[in-house]
Amino acid sequence: MFPKPRASLAPNTYDYESLPLVKPTGFREYDARWLLEKEINLMGIQALGMGLGTLIHELGVKPDLVTGHDFRSYSASVKTALVSGLLAAGIRVRDIGLCISPMAYFAQFDLDVPCVAMVTASHNDNGWTGVKMGANRPMTFGPDEMTKLKDIVLNAKFNLKGGGTYEFINDFPARYLADLTNRPKLKRKLKVVAACGNGTAGAFAPKMLEMIGCEVIPMDVELDHTFPKYNPNPEDLKMLHAMRDVVLKHKADVALGFDGDGDRCGVVDDEGEEIFADKVGVMLARDMSALHPGSTFVVDVKSTGLFMTDPVLIANKVKADYWKTGHSYMKRRVNETGAMVGFEKSGHFFFNKPFGRGYDDGLLTAIAVCDMLERNPDKTMSDLRKALPKTWQSPTMSPHCDDETKYGIVDQVVKHFENAQKKGEKVAGQAIRDLVTVNGVRVTVEDGTWGLVRASSNKPELVVVVESPQSEVRMRDMFAAIDGVLRTHPEVGEYNQKI
Repeated sequence: MFPKPRASLAPNTYDYESLPLVKPTGFREYDARWLLEKEINLMGIQALGMGLGTLIHELGVKPDLVTGHDFRSYSASVKTALVSGLLAAGIRVRDIGLCISPMAYFAQFDLDVPCVAMVTASHNDNGWTGVKMGANRPMTFGPDEMTKLKDIVLNAKFNLKGGGTYEFINDFPARYLADLTNRPKLKRKLKVVAACGNGTAGAFAPKMLEMIGCEVIPMDVELDHTFPKYNPNPEDLKMLHAMRDVVLKHKADVALGFDGDGDRCGVVDDEGEEIFADKVGVMLARDMSALHPGSTFVVDVKSTGLFMTDPVLIANKVKADYWKTGHSYMKRRVNETGAMVGFEKSGHFFFNKPFGRGYDDGLLTAIAVCDMLERNPDKTMSDLRKALPKTWQSPTMSPHCDDETKYGIVDQVVKHFENAQKKGEKVAGQAIRDLVTVNGVRVTVEDGTWGLVRASSNKPELVVVVESPQSEVRMRDMFAAIDGVLRTHPEVGEYNQKI
């Protein structure tokens, strides 16, 4: 009988080598992430594979699964341990090797496999590992499945029927790239910076952009799991500023920055201005809704209010649906509503028919940006940016807050603003116009200025975003109001960055 996982084990001991270590907080809302060796060991990863295989059988899904891994020094080892658990639970495994997350999602369709387990820590610091899982393409697990998986793994409720099989799919990336580029080449000659932060996308994104007809300026495309300059994270200002410098140096039309597992894409325009992903979403929504008036777009609660107020989107009869942050939540909502695209401020974009299959793919986002420029041959990326109504918006700010306490803190913050609304109290000097509480709390005051507080789903942090359509002063007023509430909770630490 496989032993029950432990929440903590001392390294360099017999128990560490003989028992599975699985810290419970690694089971997040829609994926799983741990610090390898400190919060999970390889035997714990094996237990995760056993649990996932058991859950797949319980769900009544065909026990076929595709797996792959990102470029970290330990990801292949983690995947091997995961596969050993899956095989013990009777799963037929197809391994596509080194890949980005959207390549694994594509493989579910291309190989006609219902389940996926992608070994990746995305843009997290070195030392982190994790798995993105699903059993109903194109969707990935949400809280219900993750809760069941957590219970199976932590209580060792494994059904180890055996009989699993393993097959390695050789040169699968060529099939993925062929699918993305099976289209006419761009007529407009675009000079594009492909910024990969030394992450996994460096093996695929520059080649794809060349295949659709771009002149590509590679930037940090060499695979290096030490991430010598910065984490491959297109929300990180350090990466964005580096992209700006290369755009200006080469007089490029646009810089496209990809995160560690290739499911997100960040944009810097020809003038070196970083465009936050939700604003890129508004630009793409303008472009796509001109072709398909009356379209629905799902937008996460961290995103700009322009999806509701932009006059071009209103004229195109766009329906905006603000929903929970997180790739699993967004994928499900896009699938349920039949929306054309789901836009998340972090840069996860979910293109549905006729543009995609409903999953997040940073390379497909890059193609969509290039197509938008192609359809506007007399305009630069900065022209399209400047055509949007002006708002003043913060980056995504992330004060530290332990996993064990962050949800309780957010619940208290939600209650604070609900009570303020009931009492008619002002926030940032104005009355509350609207509260959205589907995911933390998004508080909007009379002049349209808003602020958001939610718990990060994959790191021990809170998430804070503020925006104002009026002025930078009003944006800072809202930040001061939000931060003032957070400072009443000593468990909330310092920000990764502030405005």
